[in-house]
Amino acid sequence: MSGTLPFENLNRGILVKRDSDTSPKFGHDPYTRPIELHLEYGIVNIDKPRGPTSHQVSAYVQQIMGISKAGHSGTLDPNVTGSLVVAMSKATKVVQGLLKAGKEYVGIMHVHKDVDEKLLRAACESFVGDIRQLPPIKSAVKRQERTRTIYYFEIMEIDRREVLFRTGTEAGTYIRKLLHDIGQKLRTGAHMIELRRTKVGPFDESTMVTLQELSDAVWRYKNKGDENMLRKMVQPMEKAVEHLPKIWIMDTTVDSLCHGAQLKIPGIAKLNADIEKGQLIAIMTLKNELVAIAMALMDSREIKKNDRGIAAKTERVFMEPGVYPKMEKIQLNDV
Repeated sequence: MSGTLPFENLNRGILVKRDSDTSPKFGHDPYTRPIELHLEYGIVNIDKPRGPTSHQVSAYVQQIMGISKAGHSGTLDPNVTGSLVVAMSKATKVVQGLLKAGKEYVGIMHVHKDVDEKLLRAACESFVGDIRQLPPIKSAVKRQERTRTIYYFEIMEIDRREVLFRTGTEAGTYIRKLLHDIGQKLRTGAHMIELRRTKVGPFDESTMVTLQELSDAVWRYKNKGDENMLRKMVQPMEKAVEHLPKIWIMDTTVDSLCHGAQLKIPGIAKLNADIEKGQLIAIMTLKNELVAIAMALMDSREIKKNDRGIAAKTERVFMEPGVYPKMEKIQLNDV
């Protein structure tokens, strides 16, 4: 489908492994957490201004929120604006799940010579799919050719030699280099004039806030006791895994994973039907709280078919131990 990132086209079915309920005594729905917890496990989609580096913007968020650490979802050049997803405090590492998520950009390309519109459109279209790209000389990665996927490249408007475009790409694609390569294909040369990131995985412009707006919301919360603005601007960390396939686990399984155990099949209540072996997945409670990010060791069909075995290897645990009690206590108190 044109104009959408890969996960946006998925209609993930759910396979029920075993019927299970969740106790209201433990945990919280991500969208109704007490405000203190909401901020500890929060993410804010900053509309990055032109000028500061991504690291500086992340530092500004730390200062505004009065927190000791924050992490962002992938570097934007100082002159590029738009979506910079910043995770705060205990949610910091969740952005690792976003680093490989698709990104969308809107920008202006300047073509150095007049060119027929049909040739221009054909050249841009030829870059949709897998391409080989050599990172620019000034880049944060080792300079060697690598494969990247361009999901779509849409020309929105042409004004003489300036081309307004929208493109969706695999993470790690250099848009400036992409436009340069289009110019080489046209034999005219081309370069980027302006660029704005409009999507990072499930985060888009609808949730973007400026640093000033965030600062105003924090002031209102601290001085007026009004958390409404802040709660709207800060998203729960679960938003950052919306694009990942998921496994939901029973209450009795949660605490063992929080202590570092691997996910075994008997603890699974339900799962998405499209999980593939070797895929990054999110492990959730039945209240849709993020427990951990893991690597699937079986596909959905194997998990559904088997009653034993390790279904996923945990890579990063986000929930603190003790939010859900140990299995024995749950069985004694809630059966």
